[in-house]
Amino acid sequence: MPAAVIWALGLTQIIGYGTLYYSFSVLAPAMAADFGWSAEWIYAALAGSLVAGGLISPIAGAWADRFGAARVMTWGSAAAAMALVVCGLAPEGMSFVAGLVAIEVASAFVLYATAFAALAQISGRGAQRSITLLTLIAGFASTVFWPLTSALHQVLTWREVYFVFAGLNLLVCLPVHGWLARFSRSRAGMRAEQSDDQADAPESPSRPIVFLLMLAGFAAFGFVSSAIMMHMVPLLAGLGLGAAGVVVTTLFGPAQVASRIINMRFGKGLSQPLLAAIGAGLMPAGLAVLALTAPLPAGAAVFAVLFGLGSGLSSIVSGTLPLVLFGTRGYGRRLGWISSARLVVSAFAPFVFALVAALAATTVSLWMVVGVGLFGMLAFLAIWRVTLRSAMAAPAPGPA
Repeated sequence: MPAAVIWALGLTQIIGYGTLYYSFSVLAPAMAADFGWSAEWIYAALAGSLVAGGLISPIAGAWADRFGAARVMTWGSAAAAMALVVCGLAPEGMSFVAGLVAIEVASAFVLYATAFAALAQISGRGAQRSITLLTLIAGFASTVFWPLTSALHQVLTWREVYFVFAGLNLLVCLPVHGWLARFSRSRAGMRAEQSDDQADAPESPSRPIVFLLMLAGFAAFGFVSSAIMMHMVPLLAGLGLGAAGVVVTTLFGPAQVASRIINMRFGKGLSQPLLAAIGAGLMPAGLAVLALTAPLPAGAAVFAVLFGLGSGLSSIVSGTLPLVLFGTRGYGRRLGWISSARLVVSAFAPFVFALVAALAATTVSLWMVVGVGLFGMLAFLAIWRVTLRSAMAAPAPGPA
């Protein structure tokens, strides 16, 4: 695959995640003040919008399979730009919420799931390494857009910032995605490869079970990540870390990037279900360390590193695992269902975490999330066991 394709997609993913997701937390206080809402209501609107995006994700995946992922991403970039403009022009709260829903719906057509499908359509099963490289590049979205959004907001209103971001989606992402459509494989080539996938991975009674286990595992990933990320700073402060908690959070991003580099260097021969189980296990392991050692800064640092490593691996396996298990046939649709499971669960996770913390204690919330994370790890381990049994039961190739 041409390196320019991966770098181009990496650029659009940085812009996509930065403008459609990471910028929200920086601009949310100004949005709330503008509409006279509390911060809780602003984040409730975001949660509802994430559910809408999750529900539309399977449709986005099916369209990626049918029309070509890069072409769908081109449409999505135009829709994202328009949605940002709608939010920026919103005269009152309800029209703002409508724009926010439109942003999350557009996100389903331009972010990781569709980008992974584009890579698979360009290079087939060989897309695993490309997916890892893409997540490595796109992992800098928060590093770029949190300070960039803050800097812009120093001189512009939140509405004007959204207009600038609309321009980035329209003038950068849209033409790049249109250019990437040229690299997509011909329909005849894709049909041939999909036929090979069917031959290599025939339907079996275990395949629906594996797919459901995969959805459960990724939903658990989404719950753990969303519950902790939305409460990271106040969580560490509530556990008595104070200003040290802010310093600890800076370890998360580098750990995410490090996990992707380590995987590229040493994870080539590792089974993807086992890699998913490791990623799912690292996150609750980090939370357990935090719960047992708080308020020690060293324990919090270990938590941030383990949690970041697990989060980084989850981004990779969300693209590679369904490709390895099921091949390129229907790959976009499967990614859509994975995104749907993660987004819908993620939308409610921060509220559930806060509710349990209010009714019981912060440490109880932590152990609850640890339990969800371990459930996800068990789901991926079950997939690993099924694939091992299938490999052992497969007949050995006969003489040529």
